Order: sequence, then C-alpha cells, then structure tokens
Amino acid sequence: MFEPGHIDLNLLAVFQHVYRERQISSAARRLGLTQSAVSNALARLRRVFGDELFVRTAQGMQPTPFAEQVAEPIAAALANVALALNCRSGFDPATSMRRFTLAMTDVGEVYFMPVLVERCRTVAPGVRLRSVRAGSVALKEEMETGRVDLAIGAFDDVSEALYQRQLFRQRFVTMLRAGHPLRQGDIDLPRFVAASHLVVESMESPYDRINALLAKAGIAASATVPHFTAVPYIVGAGELVVTVPHKLAERAAAPFGLAWIEPPLALPSLQTNMFWHRRFHQDPGNTWLRELVAAELGE
Repeated sequence: MFEPGHIDLNLLAVFQHVYRERQISSAARRLGLTQSAVSNALARLRRVFGDELFVRTAQGMQPTPFAEQVAEPIAAALANVALALNCRSGFDPATSMRRFTLAMTDVGEVYFMPVLVERCRTVAPGVRLRSVRAGSVALKEEMETGRVDLAIGAFDDVSEALYQRQLFRQRFVTMLRAGHPLRQGDIDLPRFVAASHLVVESMESPYDRINALLAKAGIAASATVPHFTAVPYIVGAGELVVTVPHKLAERAAAPFGLAWIEPPLALPSLQTNMFWHRRFHQDPGNTWLRELVAAELGE
C-alpha cells in the first residue's frame, strides 16, 4: 500500500498536467519545466505505479485505463493540499489576480458576461473572466480538473459530481423588429404560424424540445441559424420573427430596435442553474464567484 511519503507530490502535479493537456510540451509550459524534465517525471511515475499511464498516439498522450481511474482522486488530493495551504489567506477579490473560466451557451454569453465583467471591474479589478462554450467541452472532466470553474445554463444531463443552484426561470417569447406587422392586432395561432420564422437549429436541450413544439404547431422555418448570436441582427433587418428565451429578448431589444410578443402556444419555461464541482465546493475563490453570480443574476 502506498503512503504519501512514498512518492514526490511534484510527480503527481506532472501527472495532472499531462492528463489535462494530453501533450508533453503543453504540460511543460504550464509547469514551467523543460519537456525532458516532464518526460523524466513520467518515467519515475511509471516505475512507481507499474503502469504505462500515458501512451503516445496521433491524438496526443492518451491515458491508460489505470490513469483514468486514478486521475480524479489525484486531482482531488492536490486540490485539498492547495486548499489547506491557502486556507488562512482565503480569497480577497480586491487584490486577487485569479482567472475564472465559465462554461455557458452563446445565449449565456450575451446575457451573463456583460453583467459579470462590469461587476468584477468594480469589485475585483484584477480578476479575469473567460468563457467557453458549454457544448464544446467535456463539462464533467473540465470541471473536475479545475479548467472550468462554473457552468451556467439550462443543462439537463449533468454528472452527480456537480452541485447546482437555481438562478431563475424564464419563459420563451417571440422576438421581432419593433415595427413588425405581427405586433398589431390580435395574435392567434393561424396568424402566428403564417409569419416568416427564423429557427435556431440547436440540438442542445432544452432548445431542441422548443423547436419540436414549434414544428408540431405547423411552423416551418423560413431561415435557420446554428446559434443565437446572429439572431438579433437578422430579425432586426427584416420581417422574420424568432422564438427565444425572454432574457435574450430583453437584452437585445434596445440595441437592435426589437420587441417581443407572447407566442399563442404553450411552451415550457426555461430553468437556468449554476453548476460547480464538489471538489471546489469549499474553495474560497469559487465560493466568492458563486455568490457574485447569484447576487447579480439570481432571482
């Protein structure tokens, strides 16, 4: 049985970075070491564990099944060591230079990032915020390794290793230019269906369910886009209408000369949560960020 004194903890840091980066060169840059030093550390780890740990492939250094098995416990142990060493200092947002990474959708970037960036500029001027698209990363793995600090969105299928907190619920509305004819008079279902609709062809839940309900009501897309970012530009320039989360319509209305109406069909509400990994539940910086998000964006 291994005891902590049987292994140099610096070797575990090398393991963690190679596991994250999948490249010797990238891990070396992160650690401030030479590639040969990282390779030598890996050789020592292989002797200690009696396992190859990482195998060089066309896709980089891929972990063996044993490495996959021990990756999370090693990451958790190193996080606990870091937490213990820094528990006295806590987290001071006024002086911190920490970078936080948040995973969210493009809708989330439009709504959340302006608020959070401006608030951090005031209370934590040295803190840097970085967003990544939630659909483009392996969320559980990125959060358990600490590469993503928080995820914000309407994610349904999440790992049990993630804690969550509800921020708000919102309805779906139909966004259109302020002078659109559909805003005049009563809006019944036949008139709504007959309008020219822009549809965001998102396969992510819950937007896929909204698109299915629109199609079931008889709505055929006049145009489609793969994401929400371009939607206000397109709708503001012509006669297309689009059904989107209410908070996106709120944020886009003034800059793009848009308005919104209540669609004449039943659509489920959208619940937006904040997620974080249990490893970082007591981390002072992560705790501060969660409270900031809840205070600025929660309802």
